[in-house]
Amino acid sequence: MFAGFAFVALLGGCDRNDSQPVRFSPVSEELFDEGGALTDAWADVDLDGDPDRFVGFNGTPSRLYRNDGIDGFVDIASEVGLTTKRSVRTSAWGDFDSDGDPDLLLGYSGEEPVIALWKNNGATFTEVSEMVGLRIVSGTTRQAAWVDVDADGDLDLFLAMRDGPNHLFIQTAGKFKNEAHNLGLDDTRRTVGALWFDDGDGWLDVIVTNMNGDANGLYLGSEAGFTESQEEEIHGGGRAIGDESQGSVRPCSVDYDADGDFDLFFANYGPNGLLERTPEGWLNRADEVGVANPSRYDTCAWADFDHDGSVDLFVNGTVGGEVHYRDWLMRREGDINFIDVTPLEILERNASHGATWVDYDLDGDLDLALAGSAIDGTHALLENLLRPEFAWHSLQVRVLDEKGHSTRPGSEVRLFVSGTDRLLGTRRVDSGSGYDAQSDLPVHFGVPGGQKVDVEITVPGGGRRSVTRIDGVDPRMYQGRSLEVRTDHR
Repeated sequence: MFAGFAFVALLGGCDRNDSQPVRFSPVSEELFDEGGALTDAWADVDLDGDPDRFVGFNGTPSRLYRNDGIDGFVDIASEVGLTTKRSVRTSAWGDFDSDGDPDLLLGYSGEEPVIALWKNNGATFTEVSEMVGLRIVSGTTRQAAWVDVDADGDLDLFLAMRDGPNHLFIQTAGKFKNEAHNLGLDDTRRTVGALWFDDGDGWLDVIVTNMNGDANGLYLGSEAGFTESQEEEIHGGGRAIGDESQGSVRPCSVDYDADGDFDLFFANYGPNGLLERTPEGWLNRADEVGVANPSRYDTCAWADFDHDGSVDLFVNGTVGGEVHYRDWLMRREGDINFIDVTPLEILERNASHGATWVDYDLDGDLDLALAGSAIDGTHALLENLLRPEFAWHSLQVRVLDEKGHSTRPGSEVRLFVSGTDRLLGTRRVDSGSGYDAQSDLPVHFGVPGGQKVDVEITVPGGGRRSVTRIDGVDPRMYQGRSLEVRTDHR
């Protein structure tokens, strides 16, 4: 366990930026104005160094926006053969074939095919799901997550189902086989979200979040498969069990108290839950720190958007009938308390479903992408207008395998003040915990003062926890790009 602290002494004196106004500005409003957006997924599709965006709609043709930097975004979905008019209920980028570029999994609802896997060929995409053994004949999909469950070096696929047993497709020699039943993960509750992480024993575990009053499930991994834990706090995640009007939507892992381990946040229909990991077990701190906010929420997205060294929280309210439930941007202040700093630019967007923090313009700070399922919503992108002298006080870290491919979801990244054991922050490589939001992006840290840091990466899997460390990293050397770290998990 690391000694927790909220903020560190900065090089060159204190330059905390609490007093700055929270300002966001819409990007390409006309391009991103259409409502009915259900899914939002980001990855560097063309390998040019900046993130591109896929947006799936409820019957409107999907879009793939190529990020051309200062020239803006261009929808290239038709050009590359990636347009679908289906109701896209999940979208997830992952390099399933380990060739160095991200491929795209799409999940639908209704008639067959229920899923499609689009292989990235560079200039075009080819649908290959039948060829590689990914086939579901019926059902309604929700969150997909790419993760190397068996620690053999390639990506497997977990798929949450809203109306039937969940799926876990294990990849072997380029072919997938559904092993959910054999491994104990064919949960039949009404699942919409999933979070893969390691509780410290080197085996990946998964939390599934369930709706309509169903209890959430925590499945602990081992050599023999998965066993459901009876953690009562996780079963509820802060909301009621058995109440059809309540449920958990997106689970997030976050080291909110900066002690080096991961706590859990649940975006709920009902009060949100913030479960702190303690030696005595999981304790719900949501009311205590001001983030319970009972309502109906679709997503949680944590980030240090103001680069003060502590993580902040965005949650967006869902849309039900004529009601749009309120969105919140909660900034961490002082001694682990959160205050509402939601700007008008966010409140006006009628966001719901997916939300993603992403440095689309590579200026060092995180911008906010929103999906809006309602007709009067948008799939807005809001630029973070953090002052430039603070924007570069950050570091983005991309964790790769020994071949330079993105097959390390679940990995943990910790930053320390260089030459010390003083922890600056903890992040997890996430390829699919979001409800209708997903990304294959580097993890992001605010680095107060832009001081040098030591980077420690832990790769769990197969009962092992492999550690890679890089000391004396100067964030100024990585402005406009991420620090790429290759890791060997043996």
